[in-house]
Amino acid sequence: MSGLKQRLIQVQAAIRKAEAASGRTEGSVSLLAVSKQQPVAAIAELAAAGHYQFGENYLQEALPKIQALATVDVEWHFIGPIQSNKTRSIAEHFAWVHSVDRLRIAQRLSEQRPIDQAPLNICLQVNVSDEVSKSGLRPDAVAELAHSVAKLPRLRLRGLMTIPAASTDLAEQRRPFARLRQLQAQLNRQGLALDTLSMGMSADLEAAVAEGATLVRIGTAIFGPRPPRT
Repeated sequence: MSGLKQRLIQVQAAIRKAEAASGRTEGSVSLLAVSKQQPVAAIAELAAAGHYQFGENYLQEALPKIQALATVDVEWHFIGPIQSNKTRSIAEHFAWVHSVDRLRIAQRLSEQRPIDQAPLNICLQVNVSDEVSKSGLRPDAVAELAHSVAKLPRLRLRGLMTIPAASTDLAEQRRPFARLRQLQAQLNRQGLALDTLSMGMSADLEAAVAEGATLVRIGTAIFGPRPPRT
């Protein structure tokens, strides 16, 4: 067994362990393999091993991978910052977008989603830790945007995403994830039907699962250290 497949199995086992520790149903948390800066061959190997969800941050890097793997059963998620001039390609080539934080971006994705494709799955990115260096909505701005996005055609609002401030303390890790879970619950009480919490990475997976993550985004623990960008 290759090292790549072995690491995939280890990460999957860690997710199952976290589910059990938190009393979650086995299989209730999905794994998004973050494949930015990774070669097509590595993605193809994981797809051959049965994993099909991959996340990309950079459109220019992602498009050649998508083309190269066009005949492979892969579901592509865009998880990086979105520039207005990139929305058409994102709308055309991805199944999910996790990083919407402006109505205009959502409107462009809606307008540019091909009519012959299923609605584009959308998560709103929330800056729960109020970090100046990170994208995302303030928690108090989420409801207004969520209700607006939910009305747009060709989109399906699925949930919320966050990248909280780094911490090694489990209790500190859980707080922002709990805030995101509470925001989702508030939106659902307002009539939305959100089913996705995209939160948790390699270092805080257990905390995210404990607070209700339905999808964790893992890169280095699967692929190993990323090569420097050129």
